[in-house]
Amino acid sequence: MTRPLEGLRIVEVSSFVAAPTAGLTLRQLGAEVIRIDPLGGAADTTRWPLSAAGRSIYWAGLNRGKASVELDLASPEGQQAIVALVCAPGPGAGILVSNLFGKSWLSDEALRAHRADLIHVQVLGKADGGPAVDYVVNATTGLPYATGPVTSTEPVNHVLPAWDLLTGLHAATAVLSALHRRREHGVGAHVTVSLEDVATSTLATLGLLSEAHQTGVSRSRVGNAVYGSFGADFRLADGEAVMVTTVTGRQWRELLDVTGVNEAVAAVETALGADFGDEGDRFRHREVLVALMRPWFAQRRLEEVAAALDATHVLWAPFRQLTDLAADVASGRSAVAEVRDEPELGSVVVTTGPLRLRNEEPAPVAAAPVLGADTGRLRTDATKGGGTG
Repeated sequence: MTRPLEGLRIVEVSSFVAAPTAGLTLRQLGAEVIRIDPLGGAADTTRWPLSAAGRSIYWAGLNRGKASVELDLASPEGQQAIVALVCAPGPGAGILVSNLFGKSWLSDEALRAHRADLIHVQVLGKADGGPAVDYVVNATTGLPYATGPVTSTEPVNHVLPAWDLLTGLHAATAVLSALHRRREHGVGAHVTVSLEDVATSTLATLGLLSEAHQTGVSRSRVGNAVYGSFGADFRLADGEAVMVTTVTGRQWRELLDVTGVNEAVAAVETALGADFGDEGDRFRHREVLVALMRPWFAQRRLEEVAAALDATHVLWAPFRQLTDLAADVASGRSAVAEVRDEPELGSVVVTTGPLRLRNEEPAPVAAAPVLGADTGRLRTDATKGGGTG
């Protein structure tokens, strides 16, 4: 059975996370993706983590399954080769995803002169085209002052490059929506999507900006609590820690039953004039509620807590290390990832992506590209036309 996007050819002139995520997402669904790097590779080619042989596991993961072309982007010959690849004929070709900005030879106007129905998606840092990466964009959002321990007064940036990843997915969506319109109406599209706009849009959608606008107060730190509901981390007798949250009345009542604090919680409810049937009140008075439950967790080991909570609808999970998740994958307890040995990368965890198509076997995990390995083949192919899906 063919993959959903087989027959598409996407040219990706990019680096780091956001734009490569867009290309990877489309590749995992069956599209041919051609990653173009400058001679010697872009700045992310050697980014950590590295294998024992010194090869970037990061670069390999974000570009897995893509063809790799290495060109001199400063030379007229290299630029012409890129234009030929981007504007190759065929209904499945003429698609560019790039995070380059300010290059006249790769401008939308210049490219569209060669192919009027070009689909051109540009990934930017700032909305005005200025440079930015996830971690500096996040610093401007206010979230670092809502992240981290309650007792901290220092800004805490996130570890996960969330804005990069979301921007990459938005860029992939832009490609697919523009492709649909091109097939229906024969027109191309030039779409820009910036980390800055994705961050602002997301925070507006989630209500954080409206809250700040209406109250004049920024979201404060709540540690591992769940804002507006009940959630808390608990240490156990064996030193393990778990995260527990309830988002429905049933889950809340079952948590009270399991921890045996019904009477104590009812007394506190009366004393405070609160209604713990309301999740807002559970959040407002979370410290006293958590204090009532801590002894139950502190007296039990992880297996005991698991047995008790698994018999309920309460939402919970143990805090784990990355090594724990990697061990799960290695033992076969993951449907979307596996471990295998690859030259110069060593033993690596690879994935076909998180989308599972019903009644279809996942495609084999593609190999990581070698920088520039497809340069000669694709430069020749560009002059003949490609992407005829």
